[in-house]
Order: sequence, then structure tokens, then C-alpha cells
Amino acid sequence: MPGSLERGPTAVSESERDTPGTIELDAVVVGAGFAGLYMLHKLREQGRRARVFEAGSGVGGTWFWNRYPGARCDVESMDYSYSFSEELQQEWRWTERFPSQPELLRYLNHVADRFGLRPDIQLNTRVTTAAFDETTLRWEVRTDNGDRVSAQHLILAVGCLSAAATQVPDFPGLGTFGGRWYHTCDWPVDGVDFTGQRVAVIGTGSSGVQVIPVIAREAARLTVFQRTPNFSIPARNRPLDDEYQREFKTRYNERREMLRNLNFFLGNPRLALSTPPDERQAEYEARWQAGGPAFLGTFGDLLVDQEANDTAADFVRDQIREIVRDPEVAERLIPRGYPLGAKRPCIDTDYFDTYNRNNVTLVDVNRTPIEEITPTGIRTSAGDHELDSIVFATGFDAMTGAILAIDIRGRDGARLRDKWRAGPRAYLGAAAAGFPNMFIITGPGSPSVISNMVVSIEQHVEWIGDHLEYMRARGLQTSEAEVAAARRFLLRIEGLLRAGRWLESP
Repeated sequence: MPGSLERGPTAVSESERDTPGTIELDAVVVGAGFAGLYMLHKLREQGRRARVFEAGSGVGGTWFWNRYPGARCDVESMDYSYSFSEELQQEWRWTERFPSQPELLRYLNHVADRFGLRPDIQLNTRVTTAAFDETTLRWEVRTDNGDRVSAQHLILAVGCLSAAATQVPDFPGLGTFGGRWYHTCDWPVDGVDFTGQRVAVIGTGSSGVQVIPVIAREAARLTVFQRTPNFSIPARNRPLDDEYQREFKTRYNERREMLRNLNFFLGNPRLALSTPPDERQAEYEARWQAGGPAFLGTFGDLLVDQEANDTAADFVRDQIREIVRDPEVAERLIPRGYPLGAKRPCIDTDYFDTYNRNNVTLVDVNRTPIEEITPTGIRTSAGDHELDSIVFATGFDAMTGAILAIDIRGRDGARLRDKWRAGPRAYLGAAAAGFPNMFIITGPGSPSVISNMVVSIEQHVEWIGDHLEYMRARGLQTSEAEVAAARRFLLRIEGLLRAGRWLESP
């Protein structure tokens, strides 16, 4: 990478380097989700001593923590899987077009077992501090279980949407509530039975859009508190038959190569504004009926031209008006003020239709703000809502939250959270200036959450693996990104964002 490389001190034996109570490793990996498992596999292929520390009681990362009802991936299962092993690709059978959280968790546990990764994964262990020692040129890592580890490389595979980044709004009176409350990314392992209850869901982002239809079918009454309406495309989920999977598996390599070189919103070379209106409408209708995130790729100019984007956004708005029978409720559900695609669109199953149910009420908190949580429910400026349970679907401190939850200190004792106070700067989304031998998988600035995450993870893991081999072949002890390189990368990303509509998201 653009940056500095230096040769370290003369190698010493393990006994000379060990200190009492300290584990000596080549690499520490933080997190045992898609990124951490593949990173561990890659490190072991290279003959490196590595250990994964995982805060949860099982592997799975995002798909361990996000086990709320209805949790499901918005990328098709046949694409949302590893490609590093052809045998794994061919032997695993997915059951649905869009995989559910339980199925994804089974898949990741299968991977951990199939490749014998568990002996090097330490569960129920949270990394609390990591400091770079400029004398030994190694990372000194500490955990909440008292582990002391010295490693040449620190690799953060903590994920963009992990439990460490939970955000529960600080509503006045939350501690007085007499019922139960939950957050979607820290759901009880044994589940929750809402049968006969009066339930509130606060938040209508991706988690809310998935959980609301499921709870509505259980609860006696569901009240949804919405701040920002979201664009959402129907998933059209369905079981996958054996013939479809056999045919798909014959072109896995071709498909993966395409995904590595394109955004997963598969595009159309035609432009919305140069297509006759009736043909344009037919294209939107066909994509809507097909379902899934490919709707954003209906035309090639949707993400770079506001007028073109308006044609797609208006189509979705009309679909909402057609689905939701109460015109007033439909208008409250319609997204306005930002382009379609400025935020990753939700993919849903019966979300808008849920508001046709007699037991579902929509509250617009822009009109009637939440004032406090009371012992018996939620009080807005318009009155009280009596509740038995509250579900917070309020999202995450995404991208940086789980990283900055660790006290990370680089050269001269500089803290990463101070360096990133004005915003994160990571070269390629993978390395931070002043933090030698620290790598981030799908970090800020990388495609990450606007891509097929597994494809982006594989690219980062393979880049990190190649970089470590480059260092080892040349006897290099450290590498780090240059400040100027990180800045140039950030400016390039900002330029790309401004070329589209992304910076206009609220």
C-alpha cells in the first residue's frame, strides 16, 4: 500500500520473546462473522499463528446478533456465500432465495466446522484495548477476560452492523417502564412471544421493515413509531428448488467474477430519461414484480441523475399508494426529500400491506414527537399509548461504532477515536495512517454496506493476505498507510458520492 515499510529487529526465539501471561501470535483477529472466519482460514493457510476473539457466545457476527423475528439478508443466498472453496459452494444447499438469519447462522457454523476453525476462536471474549508498541513493533492486546496477547498484526473483522454498536435512544423515563423492552440487534436467544400483547416498534429502517410484519401477526395491537419513511422493494422470496441450484452452481465462478467487478445492483445500459415513458413504466413494473435490490439497476442513470431518479422514486411512491388502502396512512409512509438509493433500500415481505391490518397503527413522530416513556407505555405530544412491550429498531452506530468501542492506540500513543473525531479516514477502507500493521475488513470508505458484503469481505481478506505475504517475503516488520494516501482516497470517495445522489440522504 502507499505508505511506509520497515524492517524490524533481529528475530528472537519464542522463549526470549515471551513474558509471563502473554500469548505470542502472528495475528489477532477481532470478530467471528463472515470476515473473521475467512480471515482466520487465510492466515492458517499461510502458516500463521492466529486467534479470533469474539464477544458473542457463538460464531456468526452480524448474523449471530441480529436474530430478531423476520431477520433476513437482502442479497440472494446463492450470491451471499463464500467462493474461496469450490467444494463448499457445491455441497451447501440453500433453501430460500433470500436467506433467513437462522439459515445464515447454520451456514457459518458449518464453515467453522468444515474447515476446523473453532480451536482458534475464543468466544465470550471482548477485546478492550489494543496498543502498538514502537519498541517491539507489535500490538499489545487485552480482553475483558484478562487475556494478554502480543501480535505482529491486528485485524479488525468487527462488522459494520454488530451488537457492539447498539443504539438505544435515551428517552426520558425508559427505566420506569413496567413492561419489557428489546433491541433488534440484541434479541433474546430463545425468542419472544408477543401473542396477545400491545407492542410498539420504534424505527422503520431495515430492521423495522423486517420485524414489523412478523410482530403484527402475533400481537393483539402493534403501534409503529416512524421518523423517516423508507423506500422498500418487495423481496418476492421463494423456496429454491434443486434444479435451479444445480444450474446456478455450474456458473458460480462466472457469477462471482461479475459481482467482483460490478455493484450488485445489476444495471441496465439503457437510460431512464431516453426511454419512452410507457416502456420505462413497463421496465419498473417488471423489476418490481421480480423483487429484490436489482430494482435500483433498472436504468443506468438512476443513481447519477436526479430527474431520472425521480421517475423510479415516483413509481415506488405510487406502489405504496396502491398497496395501502387508507390514503392518509399511505401518504405518511411515502419517502420524500431524498432520492431512491441515497440510503440502501429495504427489501421487504408484506411491509406496506401490514398497515392494512386492523391491529396496526402508524404514529408519525415528526407530527407527534415521543415525549417520554411512562410506566405503562409511551407518551407523545398527542397522548398516551398503553403498551406491554417496546421494540427498538433504531439501528446502529454503523461502520465505526464497533471499531471505536475498542481503545486502539497507534504510534506515539495516539488514539484512533481521537484521530477519527472529525470522521474516519481509512486508506481503501482497510488501513489507517499512524496505526502500523492494523487492518480493517470492509472499513469506512470501502463498498461494504452498499455492496454484496461477502464479495467485499473476500476482496479485503485476500488483499490483506497478499499484503502480509509481501511483507514476509521481503523481511518487512511493519507497514502503514501514508496520511496523504488516506486523504487522496477520501477525496476520491467524496467525489464519487457527489457524482451520484448519496450525500443528499437525511
